[in-house]
Amino acid sequence: MIYLAVGLVSLLSGAILTKTLIPQVGFLHWARRIEYFVPFFLGVVAIKKGQNLEFYLKVIMLTLFVVLIYGLGQRYFSWPIIITQNVEYSKGIALRWIQGSHVNSTFAGHYDLATFLVFILPTLICLIAVLKQIKTKIVLSVLALGGLWLLAAAVSRISIASFLLSTSLALILLKKYKMLVVALAVSIVFFSFSSDLAARYSRVIDVFIKGIGQHNLLPNPSSLEVFAQEEVLGQRTRQTPTPLPVFEDRSSSIRLNVEWPRALRALAKNPLLGTGYSSITLATDNDYLRALGEVGILGFTAFALIFVRIGKVIVSKVKKLKELDGVQAAFIAGLTGSLVGVLVNALFIDVFEASKFAIIFWLLMGMLIGILTKRKYVE
Repeated sequence: MIYLAVGLVSLLSGAILTKTLIPQVGFLHWARRIEYFVPFFLGVVAIKKGQNLEFYLKVIMLTLFVVLIYGLGQRYFSWPIIITQNVEYSKGIALRWIQGSHVNSTFAGHYDLATFLVFILPTLICLIAVLKQIKTKIVLSVLALGGLWLLAAAVSRISIASFLLSTSLALILLKKYKMLVVALAVSIVFFSFSSDLAARYSRVIDVFIKGIGQHNLLPNPSSLEVFAQEEVLGQRTRQTPTPLPVFEDRSSSIRLNVEWPRALRALAKNPLLGTGYSSITLATDNDYLRALGEVGILGFTAFALIFVRIGKVIVSKVKKLKELDGVQAAFIAGLTGSLVGVLVNALFIDVFEASKFAIIFWLLMGMLIGILTKRKYVE
C-alpha cells in the first residue's frame, strides 16, 4: 500500500509539476501494478484455506510442458510467434525463428521466457531431489531437461548465471549436495552445446578486451590515414579513409549509452518522486534504475521494503524445512533460490514490469508466504 501510494503521488507529480508523462497512460501503468499484486493475496488465501499445493505444482508442470512444445515448434517447425519487445513487433507481426535468433515467449519476449524458467526450474530440480517415486522423478527430469533446452534457446546471458545461482542456493537449503553437483554439471553441459549462447558470451569478453585497448590507448595516427596522399596521374589527391568498424555488444551498448542514462536523468529531475510511470518509455533493462527514474527514491525504497518483508519471513522460517513434507520443503527451497535469481535478473531486465511473468511471480510468492505463515507450520 505504501508503494502504491507513493506511485500515485509520483504520477500526479509527473502529470502536474514536471509534465513528463501523458496522464491517462501513466494512470494505466499505475493500475497495472495493482493488477500484478492481486495474485499475491490470492496465493496467500488459497494456501491458508488448505488448497492442495501438489495440484498447483502439477499446473506449473503442465504449463512448462506446453511452453516447451511451443518452443520446439518455433525452433524446428517454423511456428509463428508474436512478441512485444518493441513497438513494431507489438503491432501483431507474426515472426518465425531464423538462424541466430531467440526462442521467445508469445506476447512477451525471450527475456520473459528466460526469467520464467529461472523462477520455475529450481523448484522442479528440488522436487527431483526430495521425491522418491521413480515415475515422478522421470517426468520431472524430462521437464527439467526441456526447461534447460528452452533456457539455452532463449539465449539470455544473465538468466543463465541467475539460474545456476538460484539452483545452487535452493539445493544448499535442502542440503542436497550430491544433487547440486549433478544439476550444475548437467546444466553446464546443456548450455555448452548452444553455439548462439557461446557466441554471445564470447562477444562480451571480446568487447571488454578490445574496449580497454580502444579507450585507454591513444589511436595510432598511421592507422587512421586521415591525411594519406598519393600521386595519381601527376595530380596530388587526398585519400578518404575507410571508417573503422565499430565493435560492440549491442545489448550492453543500448543499456549503457541509452536506457540507463535516461533513467538517471529522470531521477535527477525529481530525486524523491521521479518523473512518473511510463515517463522513461518502454524499457530500461534494469528494474532498479527504472524504479528510481519513475518513482524516485521514495518509490524505490517502498518497493524494496516489500522484498525486505518477504525476506524476513523466509529467513525466520526456512531453518524449519525438515519439519515439512518433501513437496512443501522443495517448494519453499526452490522459490527461495528462484527469488534471488529473479532479483539478479532485474539488474538487466525489467522483470517486474512484464505482465506475463509478474502475475505468475506474485502468485507463487503469495503461495510461498501462505505456507511459511500458516499457524500449523509456525507451531
